[in-house]
Amino acid sequence: MISVYGLKNCDTCRRALAWLVEQEIAHRFHDVRKDGFGDVESWIAACGHEALINRRGTTWRKLPEQDRRNLDEARAAVLIRTWPTVMKRPLFVSGNRVLVGFSTATRSALAAPC
Repeated sequence: MISVYGLKNCDTCRRALAWLVEQEIAHRFHDVRKDGFGDVESWIAACGHEALINRRGTTWRKLPEQDRRNLDEARAAVLIRTWPTVMKRPLFVSGNRVLVGFSTATRSALAAPC
């Protein structure tokens, strides 16, 4: 079963969840605001902290410069836990596979067996 982490009000997360249902892919959605996070550190280890930070979003642009500067893995984990909307969404976890976003490549990877 795939664990999907995101926000219930995120349009991309809603599209991803609808696609998973359409493809009959077993999944469980975790709203990071309500349900909390999984192991952010392991996500960062799998993908790298740069892949998990949404630098295009409003939350990122509104952060103080000192929070955005010199971002490393530890600071990125704290930033994501403090500001859930700074995380790229959705995030898919299946076994040791971690996928971020809802691109064509991500959909292909999700549809392929583990």
